[in-house]
Amino acid sequence: MKFSVLQFFSWPGRRVPLETVYERAMQRMEIMDQTGYDAVWLAEHHFTDYSVCPSVHMMGLHVASKTKHLRIGTGISLAAFYHPLRLAEEVALLDMLTGGRVNWGAGRGFDPTEFKAFGVPREESYPRFREAVNIVHAAWEQERLNWHGDYWTFEDVEVLPKPKQQPHPPSWVGVSSEGSIRWAGQQGYGLMLGPHGHYSEMAYKREMYRQELEAHGHTIEGREIPMTRFLAVADTDAEAEEIARRGASWVVGAYFNSSKSGNASKVLEARRDNGTKPMDPVQHYLDGVALHGSPERVIDQIHMLREEMYLDSLMCAPLSHSSFMTFTEKVLPRLL
Repeated sequence: MKFSVLQFFSWPGRRVPLETVYERAMQRMEIMDQTGYDAVWLAEHHFTDYSVCPSVHMMGLHVASKTKHLRIGTGISLAAFYHPLRLAEEVALLDMLTGGRVNWGAGRGFDPTEFKAFGVPREESYPRFREAVNIVHAAWEQERLNWHGDYWTFEDVEVLPKPKQQPHPPSWVGVSSEGSIRWAGQQGYGLMLGPHGHYSEMAYKREMYRQELEAHGHTIEGREIPMTRFLAVADTDAEAEEIARRGASWVVGAYFNSSKSGNASKVLEARRDNGTKPMDPVQHYLDGVALHGSPERVIDQIHMLREEMYLDSLMCAPLSHSSFMTFTEKVLPRLL
């Protein structure tokens, strides 16, 4: 089983200089490099203090300069906002300069502010994202690219450099809707599941993905499916629950709110309390989304996910630095 971290660059309340946020993140990744983590996944966001990292590719190169073993994942490159050839070049260059340590994760994005600022109509975001991902793979795999699609046309373009990892870096798509999961399975792309869904949704989506893979001549055997879980670990269950509650409140305020409608609001609509009203958003995280508890309880929860959800790659999103350290010192060594 592999363990990684989804690294946000959150700036809550802007209480410290932004440089401090980056310094603390680098210190965490240096610890990860020495303690058995497989990868760090860098979260791309724009125009928000939820995570101040507008370029995961630039940040990835900085991470590579501070580490030796850790794989560097993009969690995710927001492909709908990029020119696909520029995206192919940047990820390939990052892979070359890191000695082949890149895991590429791509997604569409969710924030209306980002769509508006980048001039991408939301109704076009899904098809743009899908075509961009297809183009990036084609640019890496083909000596010269010829492409005639709905949004882009290219004639005899040699995209350089090619990635160090051949035919390309391990790649995943971070998707949540049923249509996009089915598309990932049909294309044979790797699947990455995000941090906001209930445990039971993870099992359902994985099974849907498996069926689509097999229906289109692919197999799920040997595929790593990173599943992201928010994480709160402390010496006692009560302490961990309080960390989880505070963290969930921050996430709800910064991400899971009415101004950022779409997939987030659909999740809460789907989970109604006794079929009458939407579940409280903070309780949504505490009840079947975040891993939280003492080290022993979290270990039990991970074993449950392995048995019931076929979990083979846990992407942790720690809700506090103390949670990261307690997990690293008291949980990770017992699971590796």
